[in-house]
Amino acid sequence: MQGHIQSVSFDGREIRLTTGRFAPQAGGSVMVECGDTAVLVTATRSGGREGIDFLPLICDYEERLYAAGRIPGSFMRRESRPPERATLIARLIDRPMRPLFPGWLRDDLQIVATCMSLDERVPPDVLAVTGASLATLLAKIPFHGPMAAVRVGLLGDDFVLNPSYREIERSDLDLVVAGTPEGVIMVEAGANQLPEQDVIEAIDFGYEAVCELIKAQQALLKELGIEQVIPEKLVEDDTLPKFLEKECAKPIGEVLKQFSQTKTERDEKLDAIKAQVAEKIGGLKDEDGVKVAVSSNGKALGNSYKALTKQLMREQIIKEGKRVDGRSLDQVRPISAAAGVLPKRVHGSGLFQRGLTQVLSCATLGTPSDAQEMDDLNPSTEKTYLHHYNFPPYSTGETKPMRSPGRREIGHGALAERALVPVLPSKESFPYVLRVVSECLSSNGSTSMGSVCGSTLALMDAGVPLKAPVSGAAMGLIKEGSEVRILTDIQGIEDFLGDMDFKVAGTEKGITALQMDMKITGLEVKTVAEAINQARPARLHILEKMLEAIDKPRDTMSPHAPRLLSFRIDPELIGTVIGPGGRTIKGITERTNTKIDIEDGGIVTIASHDGAAAEEAQRIIEGLTRRVSEGEVFSGAVTRVIPIGAFVEILPGKEGMIHISQLSEARVEKVEDVVRVGDQVTVRVREIDNRGRINLTLRGVPQAEDPAAASTTA
Repeated sequence: MQGHIQSVSFDGREIRLTTGRFAPQAGGSVMVECGDTAVLVTATRSGGREGIDFLPLICDYEERLYAAGRIPGSFMRRESRPPERATLIARLIDRPMRPLFPGWLRDDLQIVATCMSLDERVPPDVLAVTGASLATLLAKIPFHGPMAAVRVGLLGDDFVLNPSYREIERSDLDLVVAGTPEGVIMVEAGANQLPEQDVIEAIDFGYEAVCELIKAQQALLKELGIEQVIPEKLVEDDTLPKFLEKECAKPIGEVLKQFSQTKTERDEKLDAIKAQVAEKIGGLKDEDGVKVAVSSNGKALGNSYKALTKQLMREQIIKEGKRVDGRSLDQVRPISAAAGVLPKRVHGSGLFQRGLTQVLSCATLGTPSDAQEMDDLNPSTEKTYLHHYNFPPYSTGETKPMRSPGRREIGHGALAERALVPVLPSKESFPYVLRVVSECLSSNGSTSMGSVCGSTLALMDAGVPLKAPVSGAAMGLIKEGSEVRILTDIQGIEDFLGDMDFKVAGTEKGITALQMDMKITGLEVKTVAEAINQARPARLHILEKMLEAIDKPRDTMSPHAPRLLSFRIDPELIGTVIGPGGRTIKGITERTNTKIDIEDGGIVTIASHDGAAAEEAQRIIEGLTRRVSEGEVFSGAVTRVIPIGAFVEILPGKEGMIHISQLSEARVEKVEDVVRVGDQVTVRVREIDNRGRINLTLRGVPQAEDPAAASTTA
């Protein structure tokens, strides 16, 4: 059971494709390995469904914590619902795979990628994407592949192929490129304000490696004697499409040329034309005289009507250079922006609108304990910046049940999050945990980029010192034969009936995030480059409108936002601050009414709405962690009296004991004869014993009322 192995090497990293050994009852299966990372990918096909007009494809990515030698931290001690990162990897598989299946396929398809072993030097996501292609080919499912994906990093001036997790952390670029023999089909990237040309070169660099992985899949299929199932074009009865073209082409074309109308007005007119033709269709017959049975809301009519509308819209763009709202190909819709639109109970808010797309983003400042703990295979264990995206049904004028966030919402939130991360202040200079929630109030194309713009407004309104403001635009594409048109700031109908959705976010300096999805089987790198370059003036135009609303972060934060003090202590003294069973730190928080977080590295963060209280807590902690030396003199209050001595608080939170024998030069019968609780005394550190206890003395130490008293050391 050794299976069949095909290897490809990149910069000293070998990728191994093993088939014929695992999951024999799956339609197709492959184990993709690199280093000690191993991902099992399967593709399975079951019988087609009747009455559906879409491809029922399911792409799942499963994480098993045994892959990293860990036991799940949940109560049940087993994996439950997929973590967010697993959902994002599932989307990463789905996005390049879905457009490669033929439009007529209606069989249930499921691709399952399971990370069986994790090497921290090798992220599993791009391996899973490549494995999905090979598993599908092995299952003999009709497929316009092969397809493969690689990751590209940028360390210094050098591109790195499939970098490790640590290299990704240090890299100015984290880019995933997926492609087919026909060209690039997907791009996903986060960047540290990189110039457009650097990103284009990275895509080109990555696509060269993609081509090598495609050749490896083809070679493996040839060795196994498996012929790829090339999708055939489905021949359908053209009676209905011809009838619709004759009856509807002219009125639909007239509606698409009414540039001043609203989206609602255009949709109502198109629906009215469809209803009128549905009334005529009852007596329609094919060439053999057989009656064509299509109801007014039948799927055959709907699909043919949509196809005709798509054809006419695309012809209008290709031949006339005019879009359905009258804009030129590189024109951005009208923009409005506002900051601080909600009461200051919300720490920061921003409202961004572009055309009919409207997003309200709200920022919240939290303390370090609000960071999200990540229980997944990724080495990073927490997130301090969270972006959540909500898409309620009213945003498209629809009614449907409100559910928990789906894959689309998670994906859009992650894209907006990635766009803002490069411009966030450092943890040392701004120790807040940040959460932004983008509420999509109205949707007509590119709500994810609207979320990026709204989030920038909200964060600046909250007083977060961003390195630079970020804006974003979505680019589209119409490709008919050799004719290609790139569209700036696509709206809903152009996304729905177009060939590409390419989102580009960044600052004036450069790009911070990219996400490109195709509906065709590939695009040349030079066309991708044109789209990236065409997005820049659009981004800068949008950014200019945003800065009219708020041109820099607020100087003051909301009075309802927590105030944080952050400082460092010796990590060896963390236990001293926490105390036995947490009693010491609990006492400080209760005394000062503050919230205190201590990191393993010794960074202490104090949160409070009262600045004086936070400063008091800091003084106490600094007192607890201050190293005391023998011979130092302190003034403090007597806090406790016991039969053998008295305790004095020499520093905030730090006590020492005066033994009864050290209260006076003369013999003392009773401690209370010399000191009582509350008395202020000046003491000298006599010794620090091997358990760290501080022993004090009054002998030979002038007291404060004595003119000769020594100055205290604080």
